[in-house]
Amino acid sequence: MSDVATSPALLSARSLSRDFTTRAAGRFWNAKRVTHAVEDVSLDLYQGRVTAIVGESGSGKSVLARMLARIVTPTSGQLVFDGTTIEPHHKRGLDYAAQVQLVLQDPFASINPIHPIRHCLERPLLIHGATKDDVAALAGAALTRVALDPPERFLDRYPHELSGGQLQRVSIARALCVRPKVLLADEPISMLDVSVRLGILNLLKGLCVSEQLAILYITHDIASARYLADEVIVMYAGQIVERSFGTSLVDEPAHPYTQLLVASVPDPEALDEARVVGQHEKLEVATVGCRFAPRCPHAMEVCRTTSPPNVELAPGHVSRCWLHTREAHASLRVNARRVDEGGDI
Repeated sequence: MSDVATSPALLSARSLSRDFTTRAAGRFWNAKRVTHAVEDVSLDLYQGRVTAIVGESGSGKSVLARMLARIVTPTSGQLVFDGTTIEPHHKRGLDYAAQVQLVLQDPFASINPIHPIRHCLERPLLIHGATKDDVAALAGAALTRVALDPPERFLDRYPHELSGGQLQRVSIARALCVRPKVLLADEPISMLDVSVRLGILNLLKGLCVSEQLAILYITHDIASARYLADEVIVMYAGQIVERSFGTSLVDEPAHPYTQLLVASVPDPEALDEARVVGQHEKLEVATVGCRFAPRCPHAMEVCRTTSPPNVELAPGHVSRCWLHTREAHASLRVNARRVDEGGDI
């Protein structure tokens, strides 16, 4: 895996947005409101590379993954797979489903508890055209690829007989059965014990290299994103607020939200606990300016009135924040001058 892509993107999202319309509760029950779950998100997934999406609950990560898997239809925007533009209104076919596979967060819920593991692996193979004579061997090979050896030990077991880590490996094996090019992993370690999380991360890292997969890793744990990913993207309230290749985003976070995410990582040697200030922005309310402004410790007047631009701080390192612009520096100089003169800011 490398920081710089040397081949065309395998799967690209171009200005993807997704709105959900709901009915407001209360007296005016028929009133409608719009939730902007994902807004104007663009990204590229490359063969042999891991891209991480980091953000708290409600940031739009999972909706984005489902749009990439074509389970959720975008309100606007485009998908480009292997150089071919995909029309949003076209129904997802088996060809795309085989190429782009989704691994869900909870293996206990995503695997049918009434069937043995063999059924879980053989069914997608049959759906995608494998013969009955071949499915047993292919299912066993899939388990071997996720380090569940020997496969005969697991094929006839039921989900309740496996641990959470083993079940998540089965989920990954199920996705790999049809030989995808893209793997979308939606918080694959969040439901697992801490003791087995590293094993799943190492498995994904190994598969990225050995299978030359393009992997999208979705998480709320920015430390695991730093460990696994070639590119880290931070989302807040449906928007990308910062992105960078390598570890620079985590080591030198620029956006105030990213700084708070990094500061919230548990540190046994830290004396002070980092706290997020301000109030959480409601996504269903149409916002003006920066969506993070109500919680930002550095918010300026321009943040509350005008949406911030994307500013490139270094090659490949982009932050969506007014603090990095000339306007912000001018405002800070004016405020500093007022303080020197004894005035109020």
